[in-house]
Amino acid sequence: MSNNQGPILEFEKPVVDLEKQIEELKKFSQEKGIDMHEQITALEQKAENLRMEIYTNLTVMQRIQIVRHPKRPTCLDYIGMIFDNFIELHGDRLYRDDPAMIGGIAYLNGIPVTVVGQQKGRDTKENIYRNFGMPHPEGYRKALRLMKQADKFGRPVICLVDVVGAYPGVEAEERGQGEAIARGIMEMANLRVPVIVAVTGEGGSGGALATGIGNRVLIMENAYYSVISPEGCAAILWRDGSKVQEAAEALKIGAKDLLEMGIVDEIVPEPIGGAHKNPALASKNLKEALVSNLTPLLNLSPSQLLEERYQRFRNYGQFIEN
Repeated sequence: MSNNQGPILEFEKPVVDLEKQIEELKKFSQEKGIDMHEQITALEQKAENLRMEIYTNLTVMQRIQIVRHPKRPTCLDYIGMIFDNFIELHGDRLYRDDPAMIGGIAYLNGIPVTVVGQQKGRDTKENIYRNFGMPHPEGYRKALRLMKQADKFGRPVICLVDVVGAYPGVEAEERGQGEAIARGIMEMANLRVPVIVAVTGEGGSGGALATGIGNRVLIMENAYYSVISPEGCAAILWRDGSKVQEAAEALKIGAKDLLEMGIVDEIVPEPIGGAHKNPALASKNLKEALVSNLTPLLNLSPSQLLEERYQRFRNYGQFIEN
């Protein structure tokens, strides 16, 4: 079953069934000339109540299903709706251009910025071209090249993170995937310009962290940020794929848990049902969050930005003294 917003998720079916009843009732009322306004209004209210009940009580795995929805806005979608005059730049000046990593210069509310992010495809052909949004080392080297360019010219850096993980193939390892990720983390820590990271979908392991070292780290309401996927965790810990839900809860990878632990600084609200239900509203919310977090950072000196970023990541984790 599908609609114009793509496949319907299992937990959404009760709402979709009600919506179909409402449409059928409206059509019947119009065809027969019978006033059924009262019945339609009651059903619409019931659908709205059910919608709120479902989407405000989602499990972590249900939210992950939302961020993996094929119609969810991609990096280029957000760039088109949030930034002005985006010019994409290509290549790592070492090996090749990686279509799985997007980067370029643009304006955010009139402020020149550098934007980078992973790009997934919409269909099989595009996913193959984009390598399902999993960058090779040249993708991370391209991102780093653009960040260092931004550092040279004093442009803030905006990173949009949506990646299940860096590409783990043999050719990626041959070209230094681990080194590229490690260097990206190290160099981002030393950028002398404001850096804002927004996890817009999946935030998987080192593939996400390589573009995730920011003065501010934001996360969209249904996104997740984790050292491993719930599926991978369940396979390693229990060797049992049915333990995915248990793994997701134990990992505490949802936006609320991450905010409570201080891993992220702000949750960006999404439209009811997820960003794919209303990409324009999702982009508006993300733009407002980016602007409000960037404004105070513009008043800090390079040394203050470095120290703040350093302390932010040094404060991760907890320890207990006996």
